[in-house]
Amino acid sequence: MYHSVEFEGYESTNVSEDNVPIGSLDYLSTKYESLDYEVIENELYCKEEENKGYRYVVQKDFSRWMTFFWIGVIVACVGIIIYIGIEVGTNFKFNIIKKYFDESTLQNNGMLKPYLVALILNSVPSVIGSYLIVYVEPMAKGSGIPAVKCFLNGIKVPRLIRLKTLIVKVIGVISAILGGLWGGKEGPMIHAGAIIAAGISQGKSTTFNKDLGALNFFREDHEKRDFVSGGAAAGIAAAFGAPVGGLLFSLEEGASFWNQALTWRIFFGSMISMFTLYSVLSAYHGHPGDLTYRGLLNFGKFDDLSYHILDIPIFIFMGILGGLTGALFCHLNLKLVKFRKRYVDTNWKKVLEVLIICSATVTTSFLLILWTNDCKKLGIDPTEYPIQFECKDGEFNVMAALWFQLLEGAVRSLFHDPPVDFSGGVLIPGLCTGAAWGRLVGLGVLNIFPNTNIGIYSLIGAASQLGGITRMTISLTIILVEATGSITFGLPLMICLMTAKWVGDFFSESIYESQIQMSGMPLLAWDPPPLSSNTYAKHFMTHPVITFKMIESVENIVKILKTYTHNGFPVIEYVQNNELGNNYEKCYLRGLILRSQLIVLLQKKIFDRPLTNYWDSVTVDIFREDYPRYSSIEDIELIQNDLKLTINLSKYMNPSPYVVQHTMSMPRVFKLFRAMGLRHIVVINDSNEVAGIVTRKDLARYKVKSHMGKISVNELKLSNKMD
Repeated sequence: MYHSVEFEGYESTNVSEDNVPIGSLDYLSTKYESLDYEVIENELYCKEEENKGYRYVVQKDFSRWMTFFWIGVIVACVGIIIYIGIEVGTNFKFNIIKKYFDESTLQNNGMLKPYLVALILNSVPSVIGSYLIVYVEPMAKGSGIPAVKCFLNGIKVPRLIRLKTLIVKVIGVISAILGGLWGGKEGPMIHAGAIIAAGISQGKSTTFNKDLGALNFFREDHEKRDFVSGGAAAGIAAAFGAPVGGLLFSLEEGASFWNQALTWRIFFGSMISMFTLYSVLSAYHGHPGDLTYRGLLNFGKFDDLSYHILDIPIFIFMGILGGLTGALFCHLNLKLVKFRKRYVDTNWKKVLEVLIICSATVTTSFLLILWTNDCKKLGIDPTEYPIQFECKDGEFNVMAALWFQLLEGAVRSLFHDPPVDFSGGVLIPGLCTGAAWGRLVGLGVLNIFPNTNIGIYSLIGAASQLGGITRMTISLTIILVEATGSITFGLPLMICLMTAKWVGDFFSESIYESQIQMSGMPLLAWDPPPLSSNTYAKHFMTHPVITFKMIESVENIVKILKTYTHNGFPVIEYVQNNELGNNYEKCYLRGLILRSQLIVLLQKKIFDRPLTNYWDSVTVDIFREDYPRYSSIEDIELIQNDLKLTINLSKYMNPSPYVVQHTMSMPRVFKLFRAMGLRHIVVINDSNEVAGIVTRKDLARYKVKSHMGKISVNELKLSNKMD
């Protein structure tokens, strides 16, 4: 049996900030609010619909397509800025390091000077990037994929899609890679695409307080959700050169709600993003007009991707190994995050941590170069930065060449050259790690079958490792197929990724799920908790409910908004029931009014005044002007005479909110939330009176856990803490 707990603004002794251990996965934050995907079909909306006509419908549809076009173009431009910034910075840095390496080789005076130069050149950008993220915009940290996934699930994540976040993200990615930190730009491109899509689709910038007066009809949460889905897909398309993979990524990992028209628009935006990037980079590299130039991540060319039926068992074994190592990676990552939350708990410690990791990376690379004496002739295996250190004339040090290149270059090297192990990040480092042990498997097979293509096993290992970490299946299969340019290898990739997911899920959650749980975000799963059909709405609804009357005093509205933090209030009407006596009144539900609507009404002072009629001048646009950042009730100034007036809420409320009987089962309520993208469902009793209200947090607090084949449903603790 599930027990109801009152929260989302209601008094509850269970809501505390002290009862959640650091790094806990068993709590739900009451600070995260939900997005309002439901269309409010009030009188203002109906009035606007009557005056639109079919010309408006065509204009809005055309605007959607053009918005997706510009999303694709600008996402590609951001990818180009990151690419060129990294390439220019890398050339500058590695040329200086190579100069000091060559001088130390000629003069035979050791590695101290090139080591110190490399340490300085790596530390400066690392400190700059970490300082910006820690002190300017913490939401720009990491890949941003878990937060984007939560946004598309219906959670309002503070500062996630702001312009400042994008700027810090771009500078942070460039700085991290130039600083030698083992991360890639592919994950952050997804977050960058989401920010760009959210900004373009609104036709205004709240950061610069600039409103273009365009695209007003897209200033709603459900419209913004669709554009953010397209932006995330465009980021994948630019990063991997995989427009279909980007579309499937949004469907599999991102969007919780989908429709057929959205599929076409997202695919269109992804293709625009990919070919814009191809066009500009081809011109940048001296091949203008070459639309076949690869994306930000290039796995290189596989000359022979043929495989035999006897290879399938080996691929399955590699999928199992990828699932095991991926689960281990997620477990160790969880332990590391808990450690950092406990001990790296101040801003200066976070910057110092980055500096220490940067120094350790440089030191490790130089020690490996010093201890490894692997030389190759120049020209056999071309590299951008051939360093001769301890090699004969006409040769270069392989380990030095491997370390002094971008991480994506290391991926290609592992597909075609000797292995080395990397750690850190998720997407690209995961591919590197998997490619390394995959190549070892390929070398073992090569001893038995001399004609084996080792690069194929590196690719399978990379896919298995990343699949075991992220548990992505369909989208990752297509991304790798498009990145390698060979559809014939789709079957082995699918087999290893499905195996890695099943094995990984047996032991732990994916890395993204773990990060979401640790943040306390109320993410709704795809399916309701199992065996919950005998749990009804009356068991998990929030009650008692704070309500408003159809005609409510301004004073009472202000008092309730200051006292409670609710975001949705049922609007009721008391009707006298003569059958049960003159003193009995029934409380009928008439609609639902949002907090944001009440804030706008109070701010604009749209009250019922004697001898005036404000109704004729009020339109839906007044509720879109301040979207998405509405004022706080504390910031609204009203005089004493205003408080004595009333507001007729019937004109602004949603007269047809979603309503369920108190006897409706949890699975049916859950499916309504998931299918319709709801934030509130009003619960009524047998007499059609308001009995309670269900929000996403009422459902999200029941967490299904699966570990070692055992399934359980836990009720999460509630906390005011926000990560």
